[in-house]
Amino acid sequence: MKHPKEEKTFVMVKPDGVRKGLIGQVISRFEQRDLKIVALEMFQPTHEQIHDHYPKDEAWITRLGEKTKSTYEKYGYDLIADFNTEDAAQIGPEVRTWLVDYMKSAPLVKMVVQGVHAVDIVRKLAGDTLPYRAAVGTIRGDFSIDSPVLANKEKRAVANIIHCSETPEEAEHEIQHWFGKAVLHEYKRFGVDE
Repeated sequence: MKHPKEEKTFVMVKPDGVRKGLIGQVISRFEQRDLKIVALEMFQPTHEQIHDHYPKDEAWITRLGEKTKSTYEKYGYDLIADFNTEDAAQIGPEVRTWLVDYMKSAPLVKMVVQGVHAVDIVRKLAGDTLPYRAAVGTIRGDFSIDSPVLANKEKRAVANIIHCSETPEEAEHEIQHWFGKAVLHEYKRFGVDE
């Protein structure tokens, strides 16, 4: 069993976060909560890396289509006018393509964040994945106002500053995918680990 302070999660600053100059702000939010950065790299992703990052299974892709469909219904927009279908299974692949294209549009910053309840704390600090619903004081609530309605109308992914793992299992998978055998650094933080 690992010590509770050793829980790790994966975080990626997305293109809009990099372009807005928020890398330091994002890292600062984690460090202020006594989490530590144990791996960090800026890089330009390949199509294959991003394609392999996001699930390719039919259920996940259809869920993207369902989210888009429910957004259109909620706000009274015409799904058929924009997608030529109401079938979530046909809409999902298009939305996934927008997501992959968006993630390749600028450099990304990938990191491994470690600390007590790292997965849950990072998600709490990140805020709701839909920035317009994210609470003020969260990363997404403070630095983005994007919404799925606007993104869908503009045929692009929602710009929401960062990606972070949802579960410890997903974190382990994403750390392996993005860092492979790279060394994760160990160090003690003053006042936290002493």
